[in-house]
Amino acid sequence: MNEARAAVRYAKAILDLGVENNAIDQVEKDFRKIVATISDSPELKEMLGSPVLKGEVKKKALSEIFSGSNAVTEGLISTLVDNKRISILNDVAEKFIILNEARKGQGVAMVTTAVPLSADLEKKILSKVVELTGNESTIENKVDESIIGGFILRVGDLQYDASIANKLSNLKREFTNSL
Repeated sequence: MNEARAAVRYAKAILDLGVENNAIDQVEKDFRKIVATISDSPELKEMLGSPVLKGEVKKKALSEIFSGSNAVTEGLISTLVDNKRISILNDVAEKFIILNEARKGQGVAMVTTAVPLSADLEKKILSKVVELTGNESTIENKVDESIIGGFILRVGDLQYDASIANKLSNLKREFTNSL
């Protein structure tokens, strides 16, 4: 199964479970913490994707890092480890936040940049997103130095990649195809 589709399915299931258990706000808070922690720690991202480390080691590390999380969040981590899908934890958390914001009538614009956004630039992006979607939105800034420069804007299922890394990759692909 495609990783993105699996992440959406897990996120939908957790959303339903969170609503059912009246824990949706706590789960959203947990997931925002997960997204922030994983994006700030390349070592954690590498650990989650490592096929060498056993699932139990990953589960123990994650339960210590995210101690105090809601039972629904802990259950998701346990399930992902058991199903050998823990590498998609960040994607599940991002999809959950998007789905929950949509449920509340708000949108989340995920903006990935090489450096943190300034308050002025964040306001400009937010006004443009509201203009394009017509929905009230919030900005979630994710810093990823590997994109070199530019930005990646993700609103719901739509993604616009204006990163330098993407442009370089496209140039490389065009160059290799023309040989």
